[in-house]
Amino acid sequence: MSYYSSRPVEFINHWCDTFDPRNVGTGTPTHIPLIMFERQEDLVWAVLGCLDDKESGLTEKSRDMGASWICCAISVWLWRFRPGTAVGWGSRKAEYVDKIGDPKSIFWKIRYIIDRLPPQFLPAGYRTDMHATYMKIINPANGATITGEAGDNIGRGGRTSIYFKDESAHYEKPALIEAALMDNTDVQIDISSVNGIGNVFHRRREAGVEWERGKEIPSGKTRVFILDWRHHPAKDDAWYERRRQKAIDDGLEAEFAQEVDRDYAASRKGVLIKPAWVKAAIDAHIKLGFDDRGKVIAGLDVADDDDGRGDQDKNAMVVRKGVVAVHAEDWGNRDTTETTEKAVDIAAGIGPMEIHYDCIGVGAGVKGEANRMAHADELPHGLVFIPWSASAAVLDPEMHVVKKPDGTDDKKSPTNKDFFQNFKAQAWWSVRERFRKTFKAVREGAEYPPDELISLSSDLPHLHQLERELSQATRGTSGRGLVMINKSPDGTKSPNMADALVQSYFPARKQQTTVLRF
Repeated sequence: MSYYSSRPVEFINHWCDTFDPRNVGTGTPTHIPLIMFERQEDLVWAVLGCLDDKESGLTEKSRDMGASWICCAISVWLWRFRPGTAVGWGSRKAEYVDKIGDPKSIFWKIRYIIDRLPPQFLPAGYRTDMHATYMKIINPANGATITGEAGDNIGRGGRTSIYFKDESAHYEKPALIEAALMDNTDVQIDISSVNGIGNVFHRRREAGVEWERGKEIPSGKTRVFILDWRHHPAKDDAWYERRRQKAIDDGLEAEFAQEVDRDYAASRKGVLIKPAWVKAAIDAHIKLGFDDRGKVIAGLDVADDDDGRGDQDKNAMVVRKGVVAVHAEDWGNRDTTETTEKAVDIAAGIGPMEIHYDCIGVGAGVKGEANRMAHADELPHGLVFIPWSASAAVLDPEMHVVKKPDGTDDKKSPTNKDFFQNFKAQAWWSVRERFRKTFKAVREGAEYPPDELISLSSDLPHLHQLERELSQATRGTSGRGLVMINKSPDGTKSPNMADALVQSYFPARKQQTTVLRF
């Protein structure tokens, strides 16, 4: 007992079981040990870290990743080894919380885990008929409890140490539930697949900070834990393609994008870069057999005073070699002096490059600091700073938007000046075309020159964040009928990292700007 009281992961891996009725007739038992894969173990530490630090967390998950089972096992560990802990569980319907004989319900899972523990682990005096009743499980030896609530009653049953909200993106009256829980617990743990933009789950996720081992997260920020299908050791690209194709055949492509790809915008119209295109671009250079040799270009998106939602905006920098994105990073300092120094440090670790920096507003300060560093001989050789202005006029205004297979203009298509509102719209559209062509090359075998494609390295830092931001922007039209880009639809934050990527893949022309070459 002493050993496992401080080792929740070992307790779960050694003694907890899970149940999978899909194994009937397959030769695999339906009752199997709950042995976690690495990302599930991370979930244990993320949840318990929230409890210890009195912070809330949110798990954004692909379907069928075992998140509910893991959190049920965490609940049992707390119930057994932390005296007086009050664990709360809620879901949108009572039958999802507790229904006798239904393995889908939360309390069926919890009772199942407890009932299959060796008797040495059961609390002194524990009896199933007395202490594991409807929506309530009591530890008679240490006073710990696990209680359940459903629907509008969530949060109204008394104070808890930690409260798990199952599939909380799908609640009917989330604001009512939030108001009740605020007074009754310091630690809320949302667990859900995604369900569109603008709801409470999405807003909390956007305002939060993604959790990773060893990462410092500011106090008061929701800790966002990503549980993606690619974290599952039994799910590979072949599995994904089979599931995706079946969803398409069944007319359920949007549902697949929401449940598996974690695509908040699956049902939203006007998305500029489809999530499926972005996913196809992950390691496209490996899939299609080209390398990362080529010019090194970075985009530097400089933080504004805030992100338009009252939160501090962030700087972001994305570096590409050839057409392969190899580095992505963001940070929260709004001082352009420190922003420039940080960008220089990143460049120094990679090599000579162009840095196309956002020069509007606060970003104008980058030029002055770069000049100062140059005069002080503090810049690495081969570093070039080039201002990038989103509101500038389009490039090649008389050229046509669509190209023929031989690379010449399709005269039947509009010219750039008659199609795009500004340089930003042209840049985002160009990156959109890179992703579209890469998708067709990877999925359909279409052939394009590699310099028209894009690849996101699978070990790219913040890859999940970049994926989400790239598919956030929507397309609209101005009063003159020109294409304009809305990077931050209602309920979303500024996509700083995606902006930096766009700047790197659609660089400003040197002859249009004042170049700072060192």
